[in-house]
Amino acid sequence: MPTIATWNVNSIKARLPAVLGWLETARPDVVLMQEIKTVDEGFPAEPLEDLGYQCAVHGQKSYNGVAILSRIGLEDVTRGLPDRPGEPDDSGDEQARYIEAVVGGTDPIRVASIYLPNGNPSDSPKFAYKLAWMERLRAHAARLVRLDETVVLGGDYNVCPTDGDVYDPAGWVDDALCRPESRERFRALLHLGYTEAIAVRHPRPGVYTFWDYQGGAWQKDNGLRIDHLLLSPRAADRLDDADVDRTPRGAPKASDHTPVWVRLRA
Repeated sequence: MPTIATWNVNSIKARLPAVLGWLETARPDVVLMQEIKTVDEGFPAEPLEDLGYQCAVHGQKSYNGVAILSRIGLEDVTRGLPDRPGEPDDSGDEQARYIEAVVGGTDPIRVASIYLPNGNPSDSPKFAYKLAWMERLRAHAARLVRLDETVVLGGDYNVCPTDGDVYDPAGWVDDALCRPESRERFRALLHLGYTEAIAVRHPRPGVYTFWDYQGGAWQKDNGLRIDHLLLSPRAADRLDDADVDRTPRGAPKASDHTPVWVRLRA
C-alpha cells in the first residue's frame, strides 16, 4: 500500500537534518515537497538517494521550488504547470510551482507537487495572479481526470477551504487564503471529481497543517489547514487512510508546515 506525503519544507537546505530524520522514521514511498528554495543544481539529492529516493526537481533561486521524491519509481516528469496537454508551461510564468511525474512502476500513480501562490495582499496584483494560476490548475486537473488514472495532486494550496480550517475565521476573513474567490476555485477542483483526503478522513474543525513562527502560534495551536491531497476517482477508490503528522512541527528549527500523508490500497 503506497504512502504519499506532501510537505512544504520551507528551504530544503535549512531543514535537511529534519527532513532526513522524518524520512527515516516515517518511510513514505513518495514525498511531494514545496518551497525547496534552491535551483536544481543546489538540491541535496545525494543524502536523499542514500535513503532510496529518486528525485525530480523544479527549483528556483531563493524562492518557491517543488520536488518529487520516490522509492517506487519515477518517470514521465513534467516541470511547470502545462497550459496544454503534454506541453510544459509556456505562459511566461517563471515561478517554479508545479512538478508532475508517474510513480509506482507496475502500479502507476500520477502525482503532482503544487505550491500555489499565496496571493496576499488580497487587494493587489498578487491576488489576481493567484486566481489566474488556480484557473490554469483547474484546467489541467480536468485533463488529468479525463485520463482515468490514479492521480494524487498534493501540496501547499494556500487555501483554507472552510472557516473550520482557520483558528480565527473573523481575523482572517480578508486574507487571500480565506477569500471567497480562493475558496470558490478550490471547490471547483473538487467539483471535477477530486476527493480531499484529510477532509474525508478527519471531517472536523481544527485539523491544521501550518502554524506561523510569530506570536507563539504553534504553542497556542493557532493553525491553518492549507496543505491538501486531492485524489482522482480512481485514487479515492483506493483510499485506506490519511492524516497530518504534527511531530516535525514541534522539532527544533522546524518548517512552519508539517507533513500530510495518504495511504492507498494496492
